[in-house]
Amino acid sequence: MSSKGSDGIGKALGKLIVYIVVVAIILALVNYLFNVIIPEIAQANPNIKNIEVVKNYYPYINAILVLLLGWLIINSVASAFYAMLKPKYGISAAGAVRSLVRILGIAALIAGVGGSAAGGASGVALGGFIGMIVGYATQQVLGQAVAGIFVLLARPFKIGDNIDAAEETGVEVIDIGSLFTVARRKDGNIVLIPNNTMIGQKIIVYAKNEAKA
Repeated sequence: MSSKGSDGIGKALGKLIVYIVVVAIILALVNYLFNVIIPEIAQANPNIKNIEVVKNYYPYINAILVLLLGWLIINSVASAFYAMLKPKYGISAAGAVRSLVRILGIAALIAGVGGSAAGGASGVALGGFIGMIVGYATQQVLGQAVAGIFVLLARPFKIGDNIDAAEETGVEVIDIGSLFTVARRKDGNIVLIPNNTMIGQKIIVYAKNEAKA
């Protein structure tokens, strides 16, 4: 691995550690403010009206902070995966993994925040229910993203190859993305082939001399 790649991984991991520490400090301070300082102020100054009402906003403020700060951590984890995979597998594969990590991270974050807001057994049930909804809503995208990662990592064909795949015959591969493989038909038209249709199906890669013929 080149020194440039190592620097990218180190930078991504460094950001991840910093964000984790910052998130822990901010959440601890907010918790201390709402559960210690505000009750003490209310007890010491009973004439101050509605100060206890402020405590009712703690779950909402905490949820917003967790979502915002959690996104920073998820993005850092995704960037770390990107930096680690890019030198070996290239930009396309690393980008696909980064996108998949972000999608899964956001789904887990939403489910976790929803569950913690309810609390107790109901929170666990709500978190699981939200997770199921998010998973069902994104299953097609996730399926294509996972398939795209397999295609990018396994590399059964490369850009410039002529292939038969997903009922397309003799098309030229011009791009391999995380969701679609872009190919050009013999008539010049462009076709986007979903990567999940290629998993489990036969793919024929023509030799260069056959493709020219």
